[in-house]
Amino acid sequence: MPRCKEEWLEIAQEFELKWQFPHCLGALDGKHISILPPPNSGSQYYNYKHFFSIVLLALVDANYRFLYVDIGCCGRVSDGGVYNNSSLAKAFTDNSLDIPADTHLSGSDIITPYVVVADDAFALKPHQMKPFSYRQLTTEKQVFNYRLSRARRVVEHAFGMLSQRFRVFGKAIPLSPEKAQVIAMAACCLHNFLLRSRVSADCYMQTPLAVMQRLEWPACQNKEATGMQQMPALFVTSSASTSTAPKEQSAGKIHR
Repeated sequence: MPRCKEEWLEIAQEFELKWQFPHCLGALDGKHISILPPPNSGSQYYNYKHFFSIVLLALVDANYRFLYVDIGCCGRVSDGGVYNNSSLAKAFTDNSLDIPADTHLSGSDIITPYVVVADDAFALKPHQMKPFSYRQLTTEKQVFNYRLSRARRVVEHAFGMLSQRFRVFGKAIPLSPEKAQVIAMAACCLHNFLLRSRVSADCYMQTPLAVMQRLEWPACQNKEATGMQQMPALFVTSSASTSTAPKEQSAGKIHR
């Protein structure tokens, strides 16, 4: 996670440059990781998509890298419920993330806060933005929803990379929820590691280097960049998967 205002501002600048959405600190969404139901668990892990799962909640930057993940909440809990019980939501509420103060939009006198973009599954909050309801939209609201969707889809693309490149997610993981959490954490860390240099990112993303250079991939700015190039640390949280009530699924240990 970014540790100071300058790092948050750098993320916001990348979102505005690449996805034309200003004052964006990240894209937030949840992914259901399919597992075999634990013995005597009933419908605790059964989700609305009609399979058993644990939830991977992630905040992703403009370059598809995970800034924060919360893994292990029971599949029956909605994305919004997982977020509300996460350490990230608490940090936003406590204002402990050193988020930049509200400022004017570029070329405008409108003062706007820095926000995380999400879909309709999440609530609208001072630092959390969601699209307008898709009813009787004006042209301005349609354009806003389009721009927000462009910024938000980076988290869906990150999930897609995980599913395509780490085939363990292609079917139900035949392990306990606790071990499935470890596998998901390892995949997220490897995902960030492989995106550290343009060579490994080209192989991992299956994207031509010329395209990545046009996107101003961070590693492309340094021709001697290696896989050990310094990047923001991944903030990982493991939810207590053995709890039966959503409110009891509090964050566990934090690993950097």
